[in-house]
Amino acid sequence: MNNAPMARPAVSAQPERTRRKGLFAAVPWRAAWVAAALGTALAAHAQTPALPAPESVALDKLGYMSTFPPEGAQRVDLSNSYKYPQLRWAVQHLRELQPTRNIRHGGSAPSALPSDPRPLGSVAFDDDKGQPITVDQWLTRTYTDALVVMHKGHVVYERYDNQMKPHTPHLLFSVTKSFTGLMAAQLAHEGKIDPQALVTQYVPELADSAWGDMKVRDVMDMTGAVRFREVYTDPTTEIFGYSWSSGLLPRPPGYQGATNVTDFLKTLKKEGEHGQGFVYRTVHSEVLGWIVSRATGKHWAELMSDNIWQKLGTEEDAHVMVDSVGTPLQGAGLNATARDLARFGEMLRLGGSYNGQKIFDKAVIDDTAKGGDREKFKMGGMAFRPGYSYRNQWWVLHNADGAYEAAGIHGQFIHVNPAAEMVVVKLSSHPVAGAGFTHPLTLKAWAALAQAVRR
Repeated sequence: MNNAPMARPAVSAQPERTRRKGLFAAVPWRAAWVAAALGTALAAHAQTPALPAPESVALDKLGYMSTFPPEGAQRVDLSNSYKYPQLRWAVQHLRELQPTRNIRHGGSAPSALPSDPRPLGSVAFDDDKGQPITVDQWLTRTYTDALVVMHKGHVVYERYDNQMKPHTPHLLFSVTKSFTGLMAAQLAHEGKIDPQALVTQYVPELADSAWGDMKVRDVMDMTGAVRFREVYTDPTTEIFGYSWSSGLLPRPPGYQGATNVTDFLKTLKKEGEHGQGFVYRTVHSEVLGWIVSRATGKHWAELMSDNIWQKLGTEEDAHVMVDSVGTPLQGAGLNATARDLARFGEMLRLGGSYNGQKIFDKAVIDDTAKGGDREKFKMGGMAFRPGYSYRNQWWVLHNADGAYEAAGIHGQFIHVNPAAEMVVVKLSSHPVAGAGFTHPLTLKAWAALAQAVRR
């Protein structure tokens, strides 16, 4: 795989059944990234991979794409963009590699982000191993590209590393799902989507698929039963079909399968009973986005621009990866800046309004923040998220502060803590995709930041 300078590929955490078969070390990196980008690779404690020193994979040191034209080891293209450390460049430059659709921020002046700097980088806390660490050391250890902390509507700490700038968009991976989930929840609140209706009421094309007898609520909360296997060494499993149809992986010679996401979704079959338990599958997000567009008659990117991005008063355009027919990857493809995501998080903290605009009804935010069924969540095999639930495609912590968050692989977060009046945006390019590898430390950092801003 030629993954220099690492001794092994950056590996996503596979489902437990796959790791027990001893396939962990054999996973091709690009396939592993795709699977993890779908949010399926989330429990990374079975084997600790060797990680490069963060300073050894800083973009300034690596020099990717810095000559004209880039040659040899300097070049990042589709053949290596999801290897590590090339991924560190790719997550800040996605639209130079993949087709995307723009999400326009509009012509109005950006909404204010008042500043009240505090020395949060020196805040000390004990990590998940009981060892002392500071916030700045946590950021370095977790290969952070950007961090914005807001308290009571003010930016109290902001840091950029690895060539990231305030105006740089970053690939958000599964944070994308949470935007799709809130869109659907708002439409449900307005009576334009019925969560108890069958998916086929909106998307009859899925009648012969797993979603044929599934309720919309099971899609929103990922409790629908669909056969979607991720055996990354077996190209007959569904993860490869999704990857080839969406364009995330080059199609093999003689490929006769679907060439876009919606055609692929039609091929997936039911496995189990709907509503029994939480199973995290990005294909649900793609179906939910399809329902949203059917209910509104608008493209996902258009809805993002008109209903969210322009109303927030964002500084920069966002963009979303699309497949061969322009279908957005509504579960993994959004790219945006840290500052604009901070505006979005602050809007959530304020109950759905921001910049003099109502963006979501407060009832929608409250419904999301209260969380889902915690017993059903336990069936998803995510012990590293103790006490969590999943609602409207948001992770709900059920802690004393009522915190909830959007999360994506390699360390992407929008974390909202209502009690502490805090919002944190963290954008990263960690070598390990799966959240399970770093999440125990992340929980410690959230608690330390919440305590610090309260002082």
